[in-house]
Amino acid sequence: MDEKYRRAVDAAAIFSETDLNGRITYVNDQFCAVSGYSREELLGQNHRLLNSGLHCADFFAAMWRTIALGNIWKGEICNRAKDGSLYWVDSTMVPVLDDATGRIDRYLSIRFDISEKRQLLQSLQWRVGHDVLTGLPNRAFLSDLLDQALEFSRHENIPLAVCMLDLDGFKAVNDGYGHASGDMLLVEVAKRLRDIVRGEDVVARLAGDEFVLVLRYVRDLPELRAALNRVLGAISAPYTLHGKDINVFASIGVTLFPHDNEDAETLLRHADQAMYVAKQSGRNRFHLFDVSRDQEVKATHQTVERVRQALLAGELRLHFQPKVNMRRGVVVGFEALLRWEHPQNGMVPPREFLPLVEDTDLIIDIGEWVMDQVLSQLHRWQQAGQGWPVSINIAARHFQRADFVDRLRQVLARHAQVAPQMLDLEIVESVAIENIQHVSACLQACQALGVQFSLGDFGTGYSSLSYLKRLRTQTIKIDKSFVRDILNDRDDLALTTAVIGLARAFGRQVIAEGLESVEHGELLLRLGCEVAQGYFIARPMPPGEVPGWVAGFVAPSQWQTLGQIA
Repeated sequence: MDEKYRRAVDAAAIFSETDLNGRITYVNDQFCAVSGYSREELLGQNHRLLNSGLHCADFFAAMWRTIALGNIWKGEICNRAKDGSLYWVDSTMVPVLDDATGRIDRYLSIRFDISEKRQLLQSLQWRVGHDVLTGLPNRAFLSDLLDQALEFSRHENIPLAVCMLDLDGFKAVNDGYGHASGDMLLVEVAKRLRDIVRGEDVVARLAGDEFVLVLRYVRDLPELRAALNRVLGAISAPYTLHGKDINVFASIGVTLFPHDNEDAETLLRHADQAMYVAKQSGRNRFHLFDVSRDQEVKATHQTVERVRQALLAGELRLHFQPKVNMRRGVVVGFEALLRWEHPQNGMVPPREFLPLVEDTDLIIDIGEWVMDQVLSQLHRWQQAGQGWPVSINIAARHFQRADFVDRLRQVLARHAQVAPQMLDLEIVESVAIENIQHVSACLQACQALGVQFSLGDFGTGYSSLSYLKRLRTQTIKIDKSFVRDILNDRDDLALTTAVIGLARAFGRQVIAEGLESVEHGELLLRLGCEVAQGYFIARPMPPGEVPGWVAGFVAPSQWQTLGQIA
C-alpha cells in the first residue's frame, strides 16, 4: 500500500495485513491498543490468536472463501483481547492483487471498534423487554414467553396455568410511605415470587402492582391450588419498611390451559377477569376462571353492546391534540383521539371503554368511523384554507384483518378531495411485532396508497433492530412513560436518548409524547427531538377550537432561544 494511504488508514481505523496463509505481516498502533498485544507478539501470528469462541467454524470458513475468490468481505466480528476481555469490530477484508500476475498476494483488514455501540443496543433491547425496577419481563416480553409456553404445552399436551396477581393494600403503602417505599415493596414482592416458583415457570410485571405468573406442568387442580396458596402465603408474610412491619396481600385470577383453549392475550384477559372476581370476593384469595359461565364475560358483553349503541346513536366524538415543532414554534399536525359523550356520565375517555371492545369486531367499525370522520374534518379545514396532517390509532384487530388495505382504499375513495398524505395511521409497537411479515406487507401496501405511518409506544415492546428495519414507518413516537421522567430518571433519559439516536440512524422522524413542562421540551431539543405533543402544549380539543388555538399558539421563549442557537 502507498505510504500516504497507509498513514491515512492508520489514523482512522484498526488496520492489519496478512499473507495468503493468514499470518499477520503488519498491524498499526490502533490494532495493538485495542487487542492489548504488542506488535512483536502479533507479527507472524494467525488471527486465531484473537478468536473469542463466539463464532462457529462455518463463519470464518465463509469469510476466507469469499476473500480467496477475490471478493471483499464485510461483517461484524467479536475478538478476545490479551486480557481476556471481548470487543466487537466492524471489519472489511480486502484482497490485494499483484499488478504483474493479477493474483492475490495479501489481504488487508480495515476495522472499527463498535463495542460501545453493541453494548448500547444490547442494553436497549434488554430494557424494552424488562421492567427496569424489578428486572422481571414486561408485558411485551411476557407475550413472547407465554406464546412459547403455549406452543410447548400444545405439542406435549401438558397443562399450564396463567395467573394474574394484584396486590391488596399497595396504594396505602404508596400514600403513607411514599413512592420510593412502594418501589422497595415491589422489588421485594418480585423477589419472593421468583424464589417460590420453579425455574421453568415465568414471573412478569405488567404495570404498577400487577404481576403475571405462568405455571407450567400443572398436573391437576389440587396441585394448582397448593401452588397458589404458597404464593398467597409468601406475599402475605410481613415486609419491613423503615423499621416497621407492613402487610399486603394478593388477589389472584387464574385460568387453566387447555381447558381454556385460547391464545395468549385472551388467557391474560380471562385471568384478569378472574382476578377481579377474587377481589370482589374478599381479597387474599384466588379465583379460577369459568370458561362456560363467568360473570365478567357477561358484563363485558353488555359493555360491548352499549358501546355499539353509542356508535349508532352518534355519541362518539373526536378531539384533536396538536403536535408542534418546538424549535420552529409551529404546529405540524394533530392526533385524533376518541371520546364518548355519554348521556348520563358526560365525556368518557377512551381508556374506560376501548379496552373492553378492542378484541371484538366492534373495534373495526369504530376504527373505520374514525377514519371517515378525520377525512371529513380534513376536508372542512381544507375548504377554510387550513390543513394539518392528522394521525389516528389503529387497533390490532383492525389492522390485522386480511381486507384492511381494501377497506382503507374504499375510505380514501369516498374522500378523494383529501390527499392521502394528510392521513397518518399509527400502530403500536406490540401490534407490529405480533406478525411482522403480515404487518410489514400491509404497511407497504397502505403506503402505496399515499398514507403515512407512525410506530407508537416505541420502547415498550420486545422488538429487535431487525423489526425496526422491516417496519418502514415515517415516524417513531417515544412513549410518554419514558418522556415523563427524563428530567429525574437516568434510565428513562438514557432510553429516550437511545431511541432518538436509533430514529436518526434509520432516517425516521421522531415525536415525543407526554410533554409536561417547558424543561422537558428544552431537554428533548438538546437531545435532537424537535416534535412533541402533550398536556403542556395543549389538551385534546374539539375540532371547532383547533383553528383559534393554532392562531394563538406561541412557543415558549426558551424553545425559541434554542431554535435560534441551532
